[in-house]
Amino acid sequence: MAVYKRTYKGYEGSLTAPWSRFLILPRTSFSRLFQSKFLVVYLVACFFYPLGATAFIYLSHNLSFLQTFNIPAGQLVRINGTFFRVYCIVQGSFAYLLTAFVGPGLVAPDLANNALPLYFCRPFSRLEYVLGKMSVLMTLLSLVTWVPGLLLFGIQSSLAGREWMQSNLWIAGGIVGGLLLWDVLLSLIALALSAWVKWRIAAGALILGVYFAGGGFGAAINSIVRTRYGWLIDVSQIIGNIWSQMFRADGPPDVPYSYSWIAWGVACLICLAMLSRRVKAFEVVK
Repeated sequence: MAVYKRTYKGYEGSLTAPWSRFLILPRTSFSRLFQSKFLVVYLVACFFYPLGATAFIYLSHNLSFLQTFNIPAGQLVRINGTFFRVYCIVQGSFAYLLTAFVGPGLVAPDLANNALPLYFCRPFSRLEYVLGKMSVLMTLLSLVTWVPGLLLFGIQSSLAGREWMQSNLWIAGGIVGGLLLWDVLLSLIALALSAWVKWRIAAGALILGVYFAGGGFGAAINSIVRTRYGWLIDVSQIIGNIWSQMFRADGPPDVPYSYSWIAWGVACLICLAMLSRRVKAFEVVK
């Protein structure tokens, strides 16, 4: 409308609470993401292994089934820390592929289209922007990692009894804590690389490259320098070592557990520094 008519007036409706403003970003992102049939199919595929694990837990407690096939109960795989550690490895791999598909489309389009000034000209901070984008990934990754894992633990507890649950509560802590650490690291890696590579396909390839190249470079360093500390640049080895500690795996670790925790923290700090450098209300083009 023409300004000289002075018929405009300020917004008088209700305002969004400051603490919940970052939730605007996941709300709009989810409506766009679930338009992809590939994403929906892949999310369904991510639940095949938890469903198989559920069936195995049920059959391991079904005496009639064991007697029918003459299977001694002691010959089945025990439902213990090792069982859930394998679950974390399988679902963690699914989570990484999901991150490579979803992550590049979160920040890269905003930078490519110079949309960040539109966000930050409003009462919307950089922290809220990062939290909003990160919550999209954290929600999806949680649905395929620790949430089904905790349900598996609950099913096993209901079949094995309260005594088993009380003596194995540390497994539940390992499921939630270990997979949340992995989800946070994946989310930060995806956002950081998406912020530096504006082309979505290239960003997705780079996220996958971090997973595979880290293992390759780590093995090369170990072979050349004759050490085991090269694994500290491999994110899968870092989180695998942390899971081994949480699920009380047998055998000495390749590197001390404390070094893996330090490497996890350093990786998160590097990703935050990369985000801080790129997520700004302006961009200097040389």
